[in-house]
Amino acid sequence: MIRSMTAFAANESEQTNLALSCELRSVNHRYLDITIKMPDRLRFAESEIRSIISAKISRGKLECSLNIKKQSGRQNFFVDPDIVSALIVATEQIERQMGSALSFSALDVLAFPGVQQEPELDKTGLSQALLTLVSATIAQLTETREREGAQLKALIEERCVKIQAQIAFAKQRIPEVMTSLRKRLTDRITEIAIQPDFDRLEQELVYLAQKLDITEELDRLETHVTEVLRVMNQSEPVGRRLDFLMQELNREANTLGSKSTDKDMTQISIELKVLIEQIREQVQNIE
Repeated sequence: MIRSMTAFAANESEQTNLALSCELRSVNHRYLDITIKMPDRLRFAESEIRSIISAKISRGKLECSLNIKKQSGRQNFFVDPDIVSALIVATEQIERQMGSALSFSALDVLAFPGVQQEPELDKTGLSQALLTLVSATIAQLTETREREGAQLKALIEERCVKIQAQIAFAKQRIPEVMTSLRKRLTDRITEIAIQPDFDRLEQELVYLAQKLDITEELDRLETHVTEVLRVMNQSEPVGRRLDFLMQELNREANTLGSKSTDKDMTQISIELKVLIEQIREQVQNIE
């Protein structure tokens, strides 16, 4: 299954009086790079969240953003009596030192850091809710990656067909290229020699035929294209394998161009390199 590494997904859920939200963004990357952004009060679940993501995503730069908000309605707070008592003692000391009475209301005391305490989070229930939310969001992200991957696959297959057509054209041109080479060499020897040595000509033709033979390059190109088409139907991530095959295809196309003695063969080499580069650009975004 071909999957794109570029995708976005967002999801929300509720846990008691809390609203949870999760956003996942992924772009192409050589390896799996996970960044998790979340409030400190949710850090206890970070390790499990990373495990869930890495179990489903194998490649890409992925950013996970988690948020928690209190829902509107009754809010419960607890007052820490120890902090209040310490605050009163400190106030009395300040009043004695300043020699005048200072007036503090109950609201002033409540505004002091640490006086109001929020209820303890139900970490077990909240952790389960977070993991369920992240799993659902990953499923959405994967669906998007697979949908875009199907489009990438169609584009790559289209270009593979064009590469195969160029290979077939090159194979058809080989006899004509050799005939043309023989004629050019014969004409050249006839021009410069009063008595042409045609035995020597045959030797030169054999040598040039071996030196300029492109059959192996065309066979390897054909083999690599067949492998690309096969790999794209595998179920596991294939991005790195495809990237390697692009390097091999490009190497053979370059060799083909360097051996060319015919304008049509040169054009075939150029067209092959253009098609391979187009595939390589798409492959960079495949998981």
